[in-house]
Amino acid sequence: MKIPNILTLLRILLIPVFVLLYYLPVEWAGLAAGAAFGLAAITDWFDGYLARKLDQASPFGAFLDPVADKLMVAIALVMLVETFASPWLTIPAVVIVGREIVISALREWMAEVGQRAHVAVSYIGKLKTTLQMIAILMLLVFTPGTTLSWVGVAALYLAAVLTIWSMIQYLRAAWPILSEDI
Repeated sequence: MKIPNILTLLRILLIPVFVLLYYLPVEWAGLAAGAAFGLAAITDWFDGYLARKLDQASPFGAFLDPVADKLMVAIALVMLVETFASPWLTIPAVVIVGREIVISALREWMAEVGQRAHVAVSYIGKLKTTLQMIAILMLLVFTPGTTLSWVGVAALYLAAVLTIWSMIQYLRAAWPILSEDI
């Protein structure tokens, strides 16, 4: 088992950990859940870095890494939408999760037609992921209604804007293939 794949599996295993910690009936639950989420987010950066640095990229890792990311983000956003119970958080959460579904389907289809390279991860996509991880971390840790939770909501909106921007870039790159025989 390669180190990057171990880190990706660790990220998946940390999902139920941060969920359970988040719902503990203790004052420090958000902080503990944030720590577990933060550790999972750091493994996302390290697994990609190590895969390239150690030449340990694998088909298993290429498949599992984006699955782990999407699970982690979607589950955290669902928990936060429940906690905040506000359209101010629900709107960017819906945008982010909706975009992930669209782009996952697009990538799968592009791979089927042998054009996966047209929708490879971009710099904007990486920036979006970083910003949404920071936003989610803040929202897990800070109590709704506090100044720092509002900073987290603002960061989530910025991530949602980058989400839309990157989705448009991916769709534009794929459009020549998608629009054949319309």
